[in-house]
This record gives sequence, C-alpha cells and structure tokens, in this order.
Amino acid sequence: MAELVLTKDNFDAEVLKSEVPVLVDFWAPWCGPCKMAGPIISEIAAEHEGEFKVGKVNVDDEQELAERYSVMSIPTVIAFSGGEVKNKLIGLNSKQAYVDLVR
Repeated sequence: MAELVLTKDNFDAEVLKSEVPVLVDFWAPWCGPCKMAGPIISEIAAEHEGEFKVGKVNVDDEQELAERYSVMSIPTVIAFSGGEVKNKLIGLNSKQAYVDLVR
C-alpha cells in the first residue's frame, strides 16, 4: 500500500483514530532532504503494511497541521499511537531510525 496523503480533512480519522500506529512524514516538494527521505518512507510503507500506517503531509498545502504539531523544519517524521504523538525525528534519518520511531 502506498502512503496515505494526509490533509486536515482526513488527519483525525486516519491518524488520531487509527487502530494501528501511524508514521507521518511532514515534507514539501521543494525540500532536498525530503526528496531523499521520500523513497525511504515509501519502502517502509510497503514493507510494514498491516503493522502500521504511513502517511505524508505536504506542509505547503497543510500549514494548519504543520503548526498543530510544531513542525518548524522538514522533513519531520512523527509517530502517532492511540491518537498521541509517540516520537518525532527531524531531518533526514536512516530507514531503521524511522521504523524504530513506531516501535
């Protein structure tokens, strides 16, 4: 399954009310490190389907969500569980670091 495109309209239903943990990538198309993180996030989504969800928030389109979660630098990847922020990583990180956020 591909990553979910998250917007303010579906964020609560897909992330906060999710039965499984959710890894959310806050990114923008113009961000170099985001372009490098993108394929890593896609791999994680494919490899961990059924274990947890993976979503992406374009901060240019969804500034309200970026503000709600104090996203000041991108990429920022946040793990949610039970409707709460569990962990957060800022900047480009390894695939394992992103997976470990959810666990």
